[in-house]
Amino acid sequence: MDSTREVEVVVIGAGQAGLSGAYHLRRTGFEPDRDFVVLDHSPGPGGAWQFRWPSLTYGKVHGMNSLPGMELTAADSARPSSDVISEYFAAYERAFDLRVRRPVDVRAVREGDAGRLLLETSDGAWSTRALINATGTWDRPFWPRYPGQETFRGRQLHTAQYAGPEEFAGQRVIVVGGGASGTQHLLELAPYAAATTWVTRRPPVFREGPFDENVGRAAVALVEERVRQGLPPRSVVSVTGLPLNDAIRQGLEDGVLDRRPMFDRITRDGVEWSDGQRVTADVILWATGFRAALGHLTPLGLREPGGGIRVEGTRAVADPRVHLVGYGPSASTIGANRAGRAAVTDIRRLLAAEDPAAAA
Repeated sequence: MDSTREVEVVVIGAGQAGLSGAYHLRRTGFEPDRDFVVLDHSPGPGGAWQFRWPSLTYGKVHGMNSLPGMELTAADSARPSSDVISEYFAAYERAFDLRVRRPVDVRAVREGDAGRLLLETSDGAWSTRALINATGTWDRPFWPRYPGQETFRGRQLHTAQYAGPEEFAGQRVIVVGGGASGTQHLLELAPYAAATTWVTRRPPVFREGPFDENVGRAAVALVEERVRQGLPPRSVVSVTGLPLNDAIRQGLEDGVLDRRPMFDRITRDGVEWSDGQRVTADVILWATGFRAALGHLTPLGLREPGGGIRVEGTRAVADPRVHLVGYGPSASTIGANRAGRAAVTDIRRLLAAEDPAAAA
C-alpha cells in the first residue's frame, strides 16, 4: 500500500526563513498537517542559531530581526544567542501552532505523479504541489583547498565546529577569512592564544556609518542580480563590508586585526608564502563561510551553467513550484521575513491557477 502523504505545501527547514513561510501559510488559511507541513532536520527549535558557540552572546549578534507577528523583546544581551533565539523560535512555533516535525532529514526532492513533487525523507515520503525550501547554509561549511593541507600536523577546524576561545589557550592560531566570523574569532582568541595570525584572500573593507535602509537596499540589489543570472550568491560581507565598531577599532589598534594576504601552501608546521615567509601554527581555523545546502534538490535539475539556481523573487525559474527562501537576496533575517510572505503569495496564485474551484 502506498504510504505517501499528500499536502498542498511542504516547508523544508524551520529557521527564520522557514518559520516566516509557515506563518504566512497559516495566516492565509492553510492548516498545518492538513494543508502544509514543516520538516526540520535539527534536534530542536532555533535553526542554525542553536549550534552557535556559547561566547557569541545575543549582544554580539548583528542584524537579528523579529519573526513576523511576534516581537523578540527584553532579551538579555549577555546570554548566549543560541539560548535566546532557540527559546524565541520555540515560543513562536507554539504561539502559531506550526507543528514542526523534527528531526526529519529530506534526502531528495524529485518529480512525482500528476505534476506533484515527491519528497523522500527519513520520515517517509511526502507528495506536494509546492515547496518552500528554507534549508540555509549551516550544513554546508566551505573548506578551501591549498597545497600541503593534508600534511599539517596540527588541528584544522571550521567556524561550524568552533566552540569558544578557551580551547585554544596557549596555542598559535591562524584564522582564515575576512568575514564577521573571522574577526569575531580573532577578537575572542587573542587573550587566550599564544599568537594569532589573520589571513584573507582580499583586503578587508571596513564600513563607517550606520547600516541604513539605503545601504541594505543596495546590497540586496547586488546579490539579487547574481541569482537572476543563475550565479551562486556571494557572501554578505563581500557586498556590505565589515562594520567599524568599537571592538573592531580596538582590534586594529592592538594589532589583532593585522591582516596578511592569503598564504600559498600549508606545511607540516604552519603556512608559507611564495616569497619564503612562514608562520608556525598549532591550529588553522577556517572562517571561510558556507554554501547553500541544496543537494536534496539535485534531482530537479534546477542549477544553471553558472553553478547557481536562477531565481525571480523567491521562485526558481526552472520550476515555479519551488521557492527558495533565505537564499541569495533573502538570506538576511529581515529579507527572510519578506521572502516568506512573497513565496506564500506566489504559491497561492499557482495553486489557484491549477484548481480555481478549490481556491474559490
